[in-house]
Amino acid sequence: AGGGRMIERFRKWYYNVAGFNKLGLMRDDTLHEDDDVKEALKRLPEHLYNERVFRIKRALDLSLKHQILPKDQWVKYEEDHRYLEPYLKEVIRERHEREAWNKK
Repeated sequence: AGGGRMIERFRKWYYNVAGFNKLGLMRDDTLHEDDDVKEALKRLPEHLYNERVFRIKRALDLSLKHQILPKDQWVKYEEDHRYLEPYLKEVIRERHEREAWNKK
């Protein structure tokens, strides 16, 4: 049980050290856009996609100005949810199915 708490503390520490949350980004906003991620993004509901675009544009603007958000606007570890993960898992599952089918 103590090891689990230690791992969780490390995750929170690393999350804050990475710095993307200080620009208002969530973890899934920082994923490398390979073909699977691009397809998952196409499947996002419009409001989630628009929220992502807003966060990325704001982060780019802040980065160009060499600024970060005020601390009360940082994305907190506990509030960051993997909004893209269910769509990405589905895309990867479908790709694996296609690859298996094509091997036959």
